[in-house]
Amino acid sequence: MAEKKKTATKGKTGATRKKKVKRNFTDAIAFITSSNNNTIVTVTDKQGNVLTWSAAGALGYKGAKKSTPYAASQVAESAGSKAYDQGIRNVDVRVRGVGPGREGALRGLITAKLQILSIEDVTPIPHNGCRPPKRRRG
Repeated sequence: MAEKKKTATKGKTGATRKKKVKRNFTDAIAFITSSNNNTIVTVTDKQGNVLTWSAAGALGYKGAKKSTPYAASQVAESAGSKAYDQGIRNVDVRVRGVGPGREGALRGLITAKLQILSIEDVTPIPHNGCRPPKRRRG
């Protein structure tokens, strides 16, 4: 009779949990959200399941330093190297926002040895926008 492998491991508390499944992906999508205050890089598989992410605040940057292009490049390099360790080699990049970290984040992905297949700007653009405030009385 074939022996079954245990799929649960015991943690410090004694509770059993499932073993982490190693997934093999080579292509992914990198979402870069660049606002005026922060830069967030999320790497997902083609179905949209998050594989890894990083943000300027999570790397220890605070205040105005979070919104710099240097912080954005460090964020993208961190998320890209985590994705590279999981087997990701090619990424499609989708950039959202008009913050100062847009180009810096792209450079960070290149530094992390990821091949960029395409870059797409998905910044939402209002067709008519919000209702303007009422006119000033003079």
